[in-house]
Amino acid sequence: MQLDAIDMRILRALQDNGRLSNQDLADQVALSPSACLRRVRTLEEEGLIRAYRAELDAVALGFELEAIVQVTLDRSREDWHGEFLQQMQAFEEVTAAYVVTGPCNYILQLRCRNLAAFSDFIVERLNKVPGMRDICSHIVMKTLKDSRHQLPLKES
Repeated sequence: MQLDAIDMRILRALQDNGRLSNQDLADQVALSPSACLRRVRTLEEEGLIRAYRAELDAVALGFELEAIVQVTLDRSREDWHGEFLQQMQAFEEVTAAYVVTGPCNYILQLRCRNLAAFSDFIVERLNKVPGMRDICSHIVMKTLKDSRHQLPLKES
């Protein structure tokens, strides 16, 4: 799909505030409401807009600990990757999981209620994943920037 300047303005506006009414969005991008709605629907159908969600305050909801965990598996095991993927889907504490290059196989982002819950997850669950070879954890002390859900969309 070829995007024009209006499509980019729509994407930027919705990325900043997914709850904009169609009227407000149309006003921001200088379109009629019906033309704006058609464009938004096309962007959704083409998969450029994948979802609308609320961003929750993890700490206010009792999830005080965030950690980044590097995981290295024994790759000599049959279906080591598939087995690990299946386990990650079952772990609610894992909020994001990435296959990476470098000295480890995966990087996980975790959210836990506290240090005791984090320790229990690492020792009693993650460490017991078949083929686990190494775990290196980094507890997040302070988030300086988090724009994972914001793409650097420029005016075309």
